[in-house]
Amino acid sequence: MIVRHSGEIPEIALSSVLYYLTEDEDGPCICLSEEERHFLKCGAELRYHEIVLRDLQVGNRDKTIYRGIKRTIYNYYRFIDFCRRRGAELSPLQHQVAAALLTFLHCEVDDVASGNRCSCINASYDEIVAFSLELGISSDKLPAGLEEICQVWAAQPRTS
Repeated sequence: MIVRHSGEIPEIALSSVLYYLTEDEDGPCICLSEEERHFLKCGAELRYHEIVLRDLQVGNRDKTIYRGIKRTIYNYYRFIDFCRRRGAELSPLQHQVAAALLTFLHCEVDDVASGNRCSCINASYDEIVAFSLELGISSDKLPAGLEEICQVWAAQPRTS
């Protein structure tokens, strides 16, 4: 349960739980079965799925949990690294993220163009194109007007 509902880096929660359960002198020092280890790893994978998709849900744009596309990109690459080290399958999440990204971008561009909102996109056009290509989305599938929205974001002053 702890791994499944961990924070932004599920792999750290997984490592911490494994250490506590099996090695920490203050922990129970139990020997976990492969099934139990697999269950914990699945919890970390599910958490990665949630946090990657969270910031591509249009309904989350104005909520405090929203971190933006840039965070989605970071979390997606963290998840890829996690899966590669464990030999896990990437394609199910890759297809979900691709579909969610396209839906999000089209909705965002439409809402901004209609004057209903200011954009919440916090990544450069080049970052979004590179991420799209990683997901198997060609740049011609991205919505018209996206580059202009990204240029507005890029021109905004940043606070450190």
